[in-house]
Amino acid sequence: MWRRVAQLSKLSGRCFSSPKPINSLVFSVADTVRILSSPAPQCKAAIPNGKFRASFSTGLGSPSGTVSLLRLNDLRDNKGARKKKKRKGRGIGSGKGKTAGRGHKGQHARGKVKFGFEGGQTPLRRRLPKRGFKNPFSLTFQPVGLGKIAKLINAGKIDSGELITMKTLKETDAIGKQIEDGVRLMGRGAELIKWPIHLEVSRVTARAKAAVEALGGSVRRVHYNKLGLRALLKPEWFEKKRRLLPKPARPPPKLRDKVDSIGRLPAPTKPIPFTPEERAASAAAMVGPAPS
Repeated sequence: MWRRVAQLSKLSGRCFSSPKPINSLVFSVADTVRILSSPAPQCKAAIPNGKFRASFSTGLGSPSGTVSLLRLNDLRDNKGARKKKKRKGRGIGSGKGKTAGRGHKGQHARGKVKFGFEGGQTPLRRRLPKRGFKNPFSLTFQPVGLGKIAKLINAGKIDSGELITMKTLKETDAIGKQIEDGVRLMGRGAELIKWPIHLEVSRVTARAKAAVEALGGSVRRVHYNKLGLRALLKPEWFEKKRRLLPKPARPPPKLRDKVDSIGRLPAPTKPIPFTPEERAASAAAMVGPAPS
């Protein structure tokens, strides 16, 4: 308010009528309210083109479109918006001198204490009992049924004459995009398969394998590690990074009896023919042990 009164004090007394001179330093409350609430004075004669009238009327709350008395050098932060940084150990007068807020003696004054330390008593993490177990070596496979593959073949999205790999299933939206450790072939919808197909997946159920081999097809369990699975599903990523495709990884000893071969890179287009020994072993497994 006093800034606006200072602007008023620069005006000539001819611009408005007031019982007291504007440049006087003594104002009553009634005079100040009357001056600030009065309409904009007409000062065309005193100032050419009425330029000051526009700025003066804006300062007294006139409608927008006129020049404002607000300046960039008048902008200030709200009180308390900016706090000064706490400077420790800078003398007694700073309030945080000498011990810098750590007090006298003790482990907190001499150094840091490790997280969870409770002064020597049994910490909380040891007082609470354990619940559950998470196997760090477990594998997560995304399931896909034979019925869904049959529908995609009938729709023309998958060629039954070519090798169906996990990359083929991903590109045709037979499985989701988030494939963690591979794909498991399930037997649901096996009655929809009417022709031989060849597949390469991570795991396969006994029902799905029997349904595919009964029609003259084949299912091979292949092993890919994390990097190999990325190279199979997204080979363009390696090209973008200007890297070579990794070499096929061998399965660890605990998984050798659960896979048939090493996964090939890049994505294969033709199936690997089973050897006569493998065919005989698979046939014997399908028939089962001979009755005694």
